[in-house]
Amino acid sequence: MKMWWISYFGLFLLVGARREDYDRIGYFWQITDIHYDPHYTVHSDYKRGCWRHENNGGSSSNRNGNKGQRRASDENLGKYGEYNCDSTWELIESAAKFMKSRQSDNVEFVLWTGDGLSHFAIKHLSESHQLEMVQALTDLLGKTFPVQFVFPALGHDDPPFKKHLGRMWSRWLPTDSIKNFETGGYYIIERKLRKLQIIVLNTDLMRTSEADEDANRQWRWLDKVLFKFEKNKQTAYLVGHVAPGHDERQSGLFQPTHKSYSNYHNQKYLDLVRNYSSTIVGQFFGHLHSDTFRVVYDKDGDPASWAMIAPSITPKRNHLGPNNPALRLYKFNRDTGQVYDYTQYYMDLSQANSHSKAEWTVEYNFTSYYGLNEISSENLHNLARKFISTGQGVSSLFQRYHLANTVKVPPHPRDNCDLSCVHNHYCAITQIDIIDFEECLKRTAHLRSACHISFPSMRFILVFVLVCSVLRECLSSAT
Repeated sequence: MKMWWISYFGLFLLVGARREDYDRIGYFWQITDIHYDPHYTVHSDYKRGCWRHENNGGSSSNRNGNKGQRRASDENLGKYGEYNCDSTWELIESAAKFMKSRQSDNVEFVLWTGDGLSHFAIKHLSESHQLEMVQALTDLLGKTFPVQFVFPALGHDDPPFKKHLGRMWSRWLPTDSIKNFETGGYYIIERKLRKLQIIVLNTDLMRTSEADEDANRQWRWLDKVLFKFEKNKQTAYLVGHVAPGHDERQSGLFQPTHKSYSNYHNQKYLDLVRNYSSTIVGQFFGHLHSDTFRVVYDKDGDPASWAMIAPSITPKRNHLGPNNPALRLYKFNRDTGQVYDYTQYYMDLSQANSHSKAEWTVEYNFTSYYGLNEISSENLHNLARKFISTGQGVSSLFQRYHLANTVKVPPHPRDNCDLSCVHNHYCAITQIDIIDFEECLKRTAHLRSACHISFPSMRFILVFVLVCSVLRECLSSAT
């Protein structure tokens, strides 16, 4: 009788513990790089920024994302946008409707990581027009998430009018956060009943010089905040628009390196993450319009922290080709902030335009897609190593990553990723330090150069040996 009671009590504790673990599971969305273009029409011309009205029937576009394949000249652009254009309102609204349909997933909050306006709008439209566009996006997200908080981060394609934006986003930000935001564009969200705290950075300041006082004020503030969280045994997410390091689509050592931060601020960021790696349990960025990640190492070379870079809602990319529109839903521990997994959603833009219907579907789940048991700096380090560990050719695991990198837009055959391209991705993922990144690319350049020299040389040697063999045989026969 006593043994039965003990077994029952043990089972009760086990069920209770599992129930407690389940109650701690929450979700949060990350949306980034919306790049809303209110001037897009189906009669636009992609060659002119997708906003000019053209009546000559000469518009064309690359709907399927493959370079060189254009539609008939008398066909309109797509309702949900084009791979060469920034986001239409129909595309943005469809994303909002889809996210609202997933509210049963226990969504805690939303990270909106910058660049709400189109590339054209931020350069050519008036202050009032820009703010009207941001207001439209803010109202839409407010209706989509009526009970959740949205935490916006400034991007370089957002209006610089922080006081106006602070008033606009006061529905989501506490008074102290608004004061910090209106002063420097950065703030913290202190969650009183949770271990996890959220730090939103102004990464525009990290492109400035070493002497920029606004940028240095942010560093002093950030160090103070992280020291406080560490002392209180709390954890933190770092959230911003631009990640440190370089664009993984960097095309070689002697091409522009697409640096995100200045050298000084890049090093400051790395030093800070290394110092507080036990407190920082996640870093979340956008900007690149691509799906990738970064690993930060400590001074001994061991993986210490990680950052996720989410793909954009806009299908337009300024470097090598487009991407499909994307949204990301993270699964995490609501108390500690530990990230368990995420689900990447996307919309096939070609299919949406062809069928006049926006369908957002699962692209992949991170852990199952890459065969991992959890998201950690060590697992991401090992994953990146596997990208380059194959003996010959490009590994199938990297091919999976590369397809996700463009959100399932297949590259044109001439843009297929060779071994040099693989190493460029690897260097960007694992070498956020600027000097280390350049050294990594030099090794890649030497490898590429060696391959270009050795293979023709080997062919020459083989031919030479064959000719000598034939001549020897001929001489032997003659004697």
